Amino acid sequence: MDGAVLGLPCPPLSLVASRRKAEGEDSKQMVMKSTLPGFKWRLVIAYDGTNYAGWQFQLSPPTVQCILEKALIRATKLERKDLHLVGASRTDTGVHAWGQSSFQVAHFVTPFNYDSLDSIHAALNGLLPFDIRVREIGPVVPEFHARLSAKSKIYHYKIYNDTIMDPLHRLYAYHSAYELNPAVMREAAKHFIGKHDFSSFANASRNDRVPDPVKTIFRFDVVELGALLQLEVEGSGFLYRQVRNMVALLLQIGREAVSSDIVPMILASRDRRELAKHAFSAPPHGLCLVSVNYNEEHLPLPSDCPPTSFGRHRTISKCKLPSY
Repeated sequence: MDGAVLGLPCPPLSLVASRRKAEGEDSKQMVMKSTLPGFKWRLVIAYDGTNYAGWQFQLSPPTVQCILEKALIRATKLERKDLHLVGASRTDTGVHAWGQSSFQVAHFVTPFNYDSLDSIHAALNGLLPFDIRVREIGPVVPEFHARLSAKSKIYHYKIYNDTIMDPLHRLYAYHSAYELNPAVMREAAKHFIGKHDFSSFANASRNDRVPDPVKTIFRFDVVELGALLQLEVEGSGFLYRQVRNMVALLLQIGREAVSSDIVPMILASRDRRELAKHAFSAPPHGLCLVSVNYNEEHLPLPSDCPPTSFGRHRTISKCKLPSY
């Protein structure tokens, strides 16, 4: 690794850890205790979630975080406990973060700085499998936190609405052979917009945290793209499987099996069993994390830092043939 220790270091990680614990953050995501100051780096990651059991770390079956940490350990020569890798969104099994504008954001820490990030960027993508890619790597200020600094997240859910499924969409869109009514789905989606208690649309979480069930939905659009219906939702945050459960109810409404008036009734009940009477959770493969939007004060680059790496284009060296 190149790099004299330059730039703006993070505060001692033991202090950060104590703050996270005081805030009740999940211990698996909590920054682990360390006495060393560090340099914080932001990763922008795209992945096909088909072969992974979600983002959150576990060894078997493998997760995106597990695979990424293994690559970081080899590229940085640091231990897992020293990297403190945190993702912006804990995507579930089979959920994607991919496409032209789609990404997951994460941060990690090193005790040293880099003169250039191009080499570690290339090394990480060389170590990762083809279904996970680091699109960007750049420095961030100590206050930046991939999850806690986020002010909104955008998810898309794709539905292929035709009698026969297009095989090219089979991994990334849910097939509905029932004819859907986009107009009534659009009207029903409006009931989700605003600040609500979404307890009725959350599955039991797999960790020890008690999440705040009150979330704000800024927009919920139903976009028609030929045979594809794309449900686009932006919110301040989402509970476990909340998006898939909202989509499941909209599917039932689109089939005209239930009325759109049922949405505010289920919201008001604050009871997951009420939703279960009308819809099951939509499959994960149609869901994609599209973007994570951050508070501007956490985005300025620290001083004396290397520029963000967006990857390097390969070049062909041309040789001149001798002329006779």
